[in-house]
Amino acid sequence: MNTTNQQTRQQLSPPLGDLANCLFSFFKAPITNTTPHSTATLRKIYNAIRGNYYQKQTEHLRTLTDPKQARQYKTTHFDYCTFSGTFTSRSDKALLKHSGLLCIDFDHLPDPSELKIRLLTDEYFDTQLLFRSPSGDGLKWIISIDTDTTPHAAYFAAVANYIRQTYGITVDKSGRDTSRACFLPHDPQAYISPFILHP
Repeated sequence: MNTTNQQTRQQLSPPLGDLANCLFSFFKAPITNTTPHSTATLRKIYNAIRGNYYQKQTEHLRTLTDPKQARQYKTTHFDYCTFSGTFTSRSDKALLKHSGLLCIDFDHLPDPSELKIRLLTDEYFDTQLLFRSPSGDGLKWIISIDTDTTPHAAYFAAVANYIRQTYGITVDKSGRDTSRACFLPHDPQAYISPFILHP
């Protein structure tokens, strides 16, 4: 890697730190419930996603062909979390502490498996957690960011621009919101960084 690439990597991907113990808020369904149920770690969410807790909801959602019906089912039957921090309620203004994490949504992909492989070998970002979206045609990519040097929204904009230039994909712009909700599906093939699984 040349000097320019090394500098870019330093700017985009901060040191791992103690991500195994970073905390963020977990919410019980439905989405209208904006009061956190508890705090969670990446390892806890990984175990929930890989286990069978969300299997029934996920399988049913993927049988629904009407987009409106599917969206309504998802918002009423899936727990969710705010990967970027802990909150007193689901609102950017209610942030208690940023987690140092950013969740990127990739929606309506022609081949999620192909992009998953590419993200896991990305040159600039180390994947902390990666799993299929509840619908099955998207991915949720959780990476570490350094909000001590760059505000959350600005970091999101830089990452979104990098993804557009590198992968030709425009990501969901709602990721700029610190309190962005991420629904939790069943994915037995979910990936977690080995440094988090075995710190």
